[in-house]
Amino acid sequence: MDKKGRVFSGARPTGRQHLGNYLGAVKNYVKLQEDYECVYCIVDLHALTSLTDTANLRQNTYEMALDWLAAGMDPEKSIIFIQSHVPQVTELHLLLSMVTPMGRLTRLPTFKEKVRQQPDNVNYGLLGYPVLMAADIVLYKADTVPVGEDQAPHLEFTREIVRRFNNLYGEVLIEPKIVLTETPRIMGLDGVNKMGKSLDNHIELAAEPAEIRRRIMTMVTDPQRKFKTDPGRPEICNVQTLHKIFCPDPAVPAQIAEQCRNATIGCVQHKKMFAEDLIQALAPHRERRAELAAHPERIWEILDAGAERARKLASETLRECKEAVGLP
Repeated sequence: MDKKGRVFSGARPTGRQHLGNYLGAVKNYVKLQEDYECVYCIVDLHALTSLTDTANLRQNTYEMALDWLAAGMDPEKSIIFIQSHVPQVTELHLLLSMVTPMGRLTRLPTFKEKVRQQPDNVNYGLLGYPVLMAADIVLYKADTVPVGEDQAPHLEFTREIVRRFNNLYGEVLIEPKIVLTETPRIMGLDGVNKMGKSLDNHIELAAEPAEIRRRIMTMVTDPQRKFKTDPGRPEICNVQTLHKIFCPDPAVPAQIAEQCRNATIGCVQHKKMFAEDLIQALAPHRERRAELAAHPERIWEILDAGAERARKLASETLRECKEAVGLP
């Protein structure tokens, strides 16, 4: 069938993926493959803006690719590759940097936040991160970019760069449209912070059943509920929130919510129920991942083949840009 357009999205190589990664991005990546031409990139160059220790960068890239493929991202339907394997992106980054006002970069809220987080490592790459991100997108002539609300300023910045470049050199680049993803904020096991590895408040997609049970039993529920006999507030309970997503019977979470309010079910019992449902829901992923991991060379072959396809698109775009700029 005819595709609706071309999607680009990328993610830093953070290694083994967790529930937050899946619900926030990977699940949508898989779904988009059916209707769009998709270009999915593991952005290892972006990772260098905040990494001081790169010893695990290659392994984290491999682990992320494993989870992406196990989750259903299909190299026959999508281009899946590593950012640094397409060197044209760095050359386009340089061209785009020539039309980018410095002041605009320093005003981006994400840059200000990164400066706050890593005051001792405010490098040039960190400042130029949005320009490299713009190069990622326009290099493959993507017309659609799915993002969460927190990334919307970067995408609007990309659109600004495209307009500026095109005004100077002609209609060469495609101005991508932003599609906001409707993804709930996935809270970690502490129930306070976003799920992530840095706080160790996550559950990996490939976690073994015993590890899933152990982690779920540590989850914070309703802080006001001290005893089983106390009525609960399921609307603020993170166990309830996640259980609704992964429960095979949609009627069960509603029943548990009512029992929670009436204090006829305790948090421990609910956690045990959620753990078993999550183990069942993630079983196909664990199995597919194990099959893929048995042949690691195949993962690198898939990424290499994706990079070759990506380079063909990239070379043509870069040729057009250099010609428009007037480079010999």
